[in-house]
Amino acid sequence: MLLSIEKLIYGGGGLARTPAGTDGRSMAVFVPFVLPAERVEVEVRQEKPGFARGSVAQLIEASPDRVEARCPYFRQCGGCHYQHIPYERQLEFKAEILRETLQRIAKIELECELRLHASPAWNYRNRTRLQVQTAPEFALGYFRFGSQEFLPVRECPISSPLLNRVMARLIELGGLNCPPAVEEIELFADAADERLLAWAFCGREADGRDLLRWAEALEHELPEIGGMTFFSSRRQTSRWISGQRLGDDAPMDPKALAQSAAKSIRYRTKHHEYQVSAGAFFQVNRTLIDELVSVVTGDAHGDVALDLYAGVGLFSAELAQNFHHILGVEASQTSYDDLVQNVPANVKAVGARTEDFLKSDYLRSRPVRKRPDLVVLDPPRTGAGKVVIRSLVELGAPRIRYVSCDPATLARDIVPLLAAGYHIEEAHLFDLFPETFHIESVLLLAR
Repeated sequence: MLLSIEKLIYGGGGLARTPAGTDGRSMAVFVPFVLPAERVEVEVRQEKPGFARGSVAQLIEASPDRVEARCPYFRQCGGCHYQHIPYERQLEFKAEILRETLQRIAKIELECELRLHASPAWNYRNRTRLQVQTAPEFALGYFRFGSQEFLPVRECPISSPLLNRVMARLIELGGLNCPPAVEEIELFADAADERLLAWAFCGREADGRDLLRWAEALEHELPEIGGMTFFSSRRQTSRWISGQRLGDDAPMDPKALAQSAAKSIRYRTKHHEYQVSAGAFFQVNRTLIDELVSVVTGDAHGDVALDLYAGVGLFSAELAQNFHHILGVEASQTSYDDLVQNVPANVKAVGARTEDFLKSDYLRSRPVRKRPDLVVLDPPRTGAGKVVIRSLVELGAPRIRYVSCDPATLARDIVPLLAAGYHIEEAHLFDLFPETFHIESVLLLAR
């Protein structure tokens, strides 16, 4: 089909429509790696009632905004979606998508300014998760776009310089006789991009002695690696996704198979230092962490604050400066253990699912039986959900600060909050994931 691209949509693709049929109706076609107003010849890959997905067979008329991608694996790798778009335009498109999603789902037009927080477009990630191939030869890679097929790579331009150096060195060494049981390896660099923590996911045939032998060889050849933890394969469960908030509020912490040297790393931000263990959630954009913390905690002060989905305590540690009592709630045991280590005495770490915590009697106990002055929530990609939002409405905190990594679930969640009398004081778009379609936003709500 020869189609014209109308606009970009959340998810990385462009929206086009087929000519109206005999019934007067057209069909939506979603096409990746395009720009608005481009004319493309599209090959349909998947067709369902009312819409289809396709790929560009030929670019007939290119947008003047189109640029050459920096990464040699772009369009093959499933990690990036926007490398054909200048970075300034990426920000504009993301702002349009966020506004449109809020209007379409929540039926609201942002009356306040949407403040944009840009990131360096390259080398911003402090974490990368790599697929491992051990035969017929060692290789590291990602999944091909739209599939679970292995794509070998030698570099990743959005990952930090240290992560790229370690990737290149590991490939150069031929994997150092990597055990065949290793399926994935994750690398997490500290704030200075000088040291990193590694963890790997292994199949059921893993032998602990082989894993430790390999870890010791890695740590010898790559002294930047401070420690390595081995977990059972997460391919056996889709609910636990390390380093990303993709699952629900009850992550299934993986089973540790072996441990070599350090199992955590110290991550220094402007005001605090955090212990981050292998498998714990932490923000991946190493350039915007301080700015994000500043906006979320900002000028907030008072007696009691709740930090829901607290992770390792990124916001709790800062809230502790301006509140007498903070309750940090985290469901993952790994992140909870770090949270306990990272916060001062006036922060009470609670190991629980957020919805269970809000339904419990804990809030009615001393010293926090009064209504909290502030609620911060940073839920997984699936959002907070009806039960949590209903509890927050009943709780009635005068201020809520919602950190979202998915505009659709954000829009769904704020509808009952707005109906309960909250209004949006500030709206922020943090571009934590340049070159990709992902959108991180922060709404400051008050009533």
